[in-house]
Parts: sequence; C-alpha cells; structure tokens
Amino acid sequence: MSMPERKIIHDSVHGSVKVNGVFLEILHRPEMQRLHGIKQLGLAHLVFPGANHTRFEHSLGTYHVADLMCQALGLQCEDRDQALAAALLHDVGHAPFSHTLEEVLENRFSLDHMDLGVSLIDGERDVIREDERKNIGTRSTIAEVLDRNGISSEAVTDIIVSPGHKGRRGQSLLMETDGQSHFNSHEYLHQMIHGPVDADQMDYLLRDAHYTGVAHGAIDIDRLMQTIELYHGDIVVRKGGMVAAEGMMVARALMYTSVYYHKTVRIAEMMLCKAVELADDSIADQLQRENDASLTERLMRQGGCPQRLVTMLKYRELYKRAYAVFIPDMSDEDMSGLLRLTDYRKRKEVESLIADRASVDVSEIILDVPKRELITGEARRGKTEVPILNGDKVRPLTRLSPISKALQLRGVQDWAVMVSCPADKVARVEKVASRTIADL
Repeated sequence: MSMPERKIIHDSVHGSVKVNGVFLEILHRPEMQRLHGIKQLGLAHLVFPGANHTRFEHSLGTYHVADLMCQALGLQCEDRDQALAAALLHDVGHAPFSHTLEEVLENRFSLDHMDLGVSLIDGERDVIREDERKNIGTRSTIAEVLDRNGISSEAVTDIIVSPGHKGRRGQSLLMETDGQSHFNSHEYLHQMIHGPVDADQMDYLLRDAHYTGVAHGAIDIDRLMQTIELYHGDIVVRKGGMVAAEGMMVARALMYTSVYYHKTVRIAEMMLCKAVELADDSIADQLQRENDASLTERLMRQGGCPQRLVTMLKYRELYKRAYAVFIPDMSDEDMSGLLRLTDYRKRKEVESLIADRASVDVSEIILDVPKRELITGEARRGKTEVPILNGDKVRPLTRLSPISKALQLRGVQDWAVMVSCPADKVARVEKVASRTIADL
C-alpha cells in the first residue's frame, strides 16, 4: 500500500500540523507508534485527571515547533531535515511511564532512554515481538530510511543525545571579555532540542498545561519565533523577545512546582519505581517493546510486592507522607547531608534502615529526594541562561532580568526530603524517619 506524500494532522495544542515525505514515513514506524501507549506525564493523571496525553503527541508537537524554528532561523535544507528528524525521534527510546522509571532503570539495569533511542534508530534493538513479526513483517531500520532520503542518521542521533551525556558537548557557557558574552559552540541544531529556548520545552510546557488544566504553562511562541536568530553559531533571542523568554522561564518554574514535583504525583511515581525495584531481573528484558499497559501487566504477573503496589496504583490507594524536611527549615549543614541522599544506592540503604527500625517491610517505605542538579541549581541555571542579543552584544537573561535571576535561585518544590508509607503506618514511620534522617 502506497503512503500519501503529505498529511495534515489535527493536534489539540498546535492545530493543523503538516507532515510530509520521509517524516510521514517515520511517523508511521512501529517505533513511533509504540509511543501512543506511553503517557507523557507518567502517573500525573492520578492527580490531574486530564493528563492522559502521550509521548507520540509530544513528539509530533516538538516536530511542529522545530519546523517553526527552522523557518524563523532561515535554516537550509540539510540542517532543517536533521533538526526535524531529531525532533520527531527525540523520545523514541522512552521506557513506559516516561521519566518515572529512569533512575531505577539506570541504576539497576544500566538502561538509558537516550541509548535505547539510538539503538532503536540504528536497528540494534527492535520494538516488534517475535509473535508479531508475521503480521508486521521485516522492514528497513530508521537509520536506513533517513540515509536513503539524504538525511545523515549519525547526525540525527548526535542531535538527540543531550549535552553532558557520555561526553556530548552542549551549548558553551557564557564567557565575558570586556563586557561582551561570546558563543562559539556552533551547536544550534542541538540547542533546538536541548537549549534554553528549544522545541522540546516549548511543546511540553504548552501541552502539559493544556491537559492538566494548570494555567501556568502558557508561553508566547509567536513572539519567540519573531525574535530568535543565529548569532555566532548559537540560537539567541533579540532583546525585543526578552519578555517572552521571561514568560517561558516563569512557566517552566511553575509547572515544575505545581505538576512535575507535585507531592502526590511524586508518591505515585515512587510507588511504581518501588514495584520495579522489587521485581525480578526479567522485568527489564526487551523493555523497549513495552508500553504503560504491557509493563503494568508484567508487574502484576510478578505477584508479591510488585503486584500489590501496582494494584494500589490501579485503584489510587496511594501511600501518604509520613515525614518531610522542608527547604526553608534547612541549614547549610543539612543541605550538605541531603546531597548524600541524592545517590540512589545511599537512599536505598536509608530506606532499608527506616523499614528495619519501624518493623515494616521495605516495600512500604519510600524515601524521595530531588535530583542533585535540582538541589544545587544546575538544572535551573542551564534553562535560565537564555542568550539575549542587544545590538552586537549578548548577555545571559539573568544579567538583564531580575525575574530570571530569582527563578535561578528558586527551588522546584518546598520539600527536600519526603518519606511516605501506607496510611496505617504513618505514625510509626514518622517517628523513626525523623530520628534516622536527623542522624545522617
């Protein structure tokens, strides 16, 4: 059956999205279709009932925003094709429930969603099961499809891999000489997916706000597109777009607080992580073939603690917060101790210690601590350092905007440590957790 050369897809956020040629072929690939079964926000629908949108929708939206950026920046055909392919494929390697399981998979099974994505594009891994192959058939790899259409698959996978990942270079830091900031990285294609003003971020902020019903994610894409340009090989925003850039920073900060690090969302996500931690090693076999529903079913078949936790999530019987340490109450010494708990294995040791002292099963104790880069501010600095072009000088947004500077210092949630457990064990666990955390 021949495939149409062009389609217009009606998207709930961006309206009509035009997809044609090789990009339409990629969109129909099994690797992309799997993303229909992976929720963009993991388990956030347990708190925000409308948050049932998928990684497929986000990938399509990122493609659309990247296309707008290509037009605004005046990119030539080769750069445009690479950028659009990377935008469409940037999340193809995501495990079920999106970012929820990343830390567990990386620490227990050494599985990384960017590595999985590259291996799917190169054909080293496959999403089609053996019993499905007779219905789907054999086909070229995504890399072969790209190369056959004159798009370098190597260049596309290089764009997809984020800055700092196994030696990948991202946007250079701003360095000032005689009052002038310089950008010499020539990384604008990477910046379209991973930069301070990128297609990925612009789509997920709008999309997540739309589906959760939270009003904080509104950003002025039109104004940003009117004011971005290439300057010394980097994507910058002209001074006339500074307010729009500030608005995007505010939207991102508020979405992290109100949605991504919502207390109850985090508890649900950590319960799922605990289920995977307590499952046997087979749970990670061929994970690139799974979606949310199929992985849930595999956890149910494990029996025991994984089955109990997944059943509780199914019927929204969530753990409750038993103990928390709040950021405003912490001293510098407390913060130093907290950084030790950002290590996954150290955190698991403390969970076991609390469980033992409280005489409860380790499956009933969840210790949640933000990622190290969220505590130290590294993540906020990377996303708030929007380069602003004023005349022939470039300054980071934080030098020109008090709002942006304040956001760089602002935490994403009010708690720094949270211990949760079943509702009937809260009183017992609270006392033990308080003493245990204080002794660290």
